[in-house]
Amino acid sequence: MTSKTILNDTHRALGAKMVDFGGWDMPIHYGSQIDEHHQVRRDVGMFDVSHMTVVDLEGENVRSFLRHLVANSVDKLQKSGKALYTCMLNERGGVIDDLIIYFMDETWFRLVVNAATREKDLAWISAQAKAFDVQVRERPEYGMVAVQGPNARAKVLELLREDDRGPVSKLMRFSARTATTLDGIEVFVARTGYTGEDGFEVIVPEDKTVAFWNALLEAGVKPAGLGARDTLRLEAGMNLYGQDMDEDVTPYEAALAWTVSLDEARDFIGRAALEAQQATGAARQMIGLVMDDKGVLRHGQKVLTAQGEGEILSGTFSPTIGKAIAFARVPAGTIPLGAEGNVRVDIRGKEVPVRVVKFPFVRDNTVQPGV
Repeated sequence: MTSKTILNDTHRALGAKMVDFGGWDMPIHYGSQIDEHHQVRRDVGMFDVSHMTVVDLEGENVRSFLRHLVANSVDKLQKSGKALYTCMLNERGGVIDDLIIYFMDETWFRLVVNAATREKDLAWISAQAKAFDVQVRERPEYGMVAVQGPNARAKVLELLREDDRGPVSKLMRFSARTATTLDGIEVFVARTGYTGEDGFEVIVPEDKTVAFWNALLEAGVKPAGLGARDTLRLEAGMNLYGQDMDEDVTPYEAALAWTVSLDEARDFIGRAALEAQQATGAARQMIGLVMDDKGVLRHGQKVLTAQGEGEILSGTFSPTIGKAIAFARVPAGTIPLGAEGNVRVDIRGKEVPVRVVKFPFVRDNTVQPGV
C-alpha cells in the first residue's frame, strides 16, 4: 500500500504530478522540473520531506551505542544541536543507510534516516540497541519541510517569533535548535539540506505541517518536487542511497571515506572490514563524469576505462551546467582528470567520450573549476 504524507492533498491542489517513490506518493514536479531546479539555485524553493523518518534514541548509554553503531565519530558532537552525517554499516562494511545524527543531550540523540530504508533501519537499530539499554522511538507525529536556496534562511526567519530569529540566524551549518513560529508552532530548525545550497530543514508537528507549508507559500516560497531535488543533489555531489551505494558498497567505494573515523579504541560495526579494505585498497572507486556531447547519462550504462568496465550510478542532465553529468563506479586506479582520462560511456552501442571531473559539480550556484 502506498503511503502519503500529510501534504498529499496540498500537492495535488497545487497541480503536482505525483509518482511512487520508495512506497510513498510524492510530487515529482509542479509543472517544470527545470524551473524548480533554477528556483532553488537562484532564489528559494521548498520540498516536502515528511517521508523521511525521525528516530529519537534515549537512555544513559546513547553515546556509547552510537560509537558502536556508526562509522563516523559521535564524539565530534559536544554541543547541543550539533549534527553529524554518517553511514551505518553491516559487518562487511556495506552501507545499510546514510543518516544525520543530532546531539540533543547525553541521554537524547535524534536521527533522520531515509524513507525507503525505514523498516530495515528501525529493525537494525533496535536489535543493536538492546545490549546498550537504549530506547528507540520512531516519531511519526512529525512532518518535515526543506527550504533551500540563497534566500531560504531569510524566508524561514520571517515566520519565526522575533525572540527566535537571532539565535536561529546564527546557527552554523550542521546545527539545529527549537524555535516557535508566529502562529505558536514549536519547530526543530536544522541548517542542513540536500541541494548544495544554504537553507533549513524544519521538523514540524504533523498536524501543523500544512499550515507551515501554506505560510511559506504566502511568503513567496515556491514548491519543488523530487525531480529537482535529484538534479540538485547530484550537482552538489551528494549520494542517493540505493543508487550510488547500498549494503554491498563500502564508504571507500562510494567516495565517503571522509565519513569514516578510525578513532582509537572504538570498535564500530564494519570497522574490521574497512580496515582490511584500507590495507589492500578498494577494488572500486566512484568518479564524476561530464559529457560534452549531446545526450543524457543514465543509471546502468556501461563505462569503459583503461582499468576495465564500470557503470553509471546516478546520471542526469544538469540544468545549471547545461550538460549531462554522472557518478560512475569503476575499477580502482589512477584516472587523469579531463579528457586525458580517456573514459567512454556505451550509449546504445556507441562509445561516447566523457571527462572525469572532481565533484561537487556545483556549489552555491557556482559551477566548479574543471567542470
